[in-house]
Amino acid sequence: MFEGLFQPLHLIIILAIALIIVGPGKLPELGKGLGKSIREFKKAMSDTSRDIDVIPEQKETTKEITSPASMETKQKTASDEIAAASKQSVS
Repeated sequence: MFEGLFQPLHLIIILAIALIIVGPGKLPELGKGLGKSIREFKKAMSDTSRDIDVIPEQKETTKEITSPASMETKQKTASDEIAAASKQSVS
């Protein structure tokens, strides 16, 4: 299916069409930008693969266990603060 897609004649026709559309002054600039973007993409891909290969150190995480009573007091103080703020905005 794609056996003869990039034959020399096809590449010359594609280059001629690009030259007509873009113009002779902008074609080198376009090629430079395309080359730079390909280099940046390759660099980003290699950086990402390097980051994936590195195994991060596992840190132990401790979770604070709270009792239901302390949670209720936290909720009450939060609701008290909201009520105080709403009273201030009304005044």
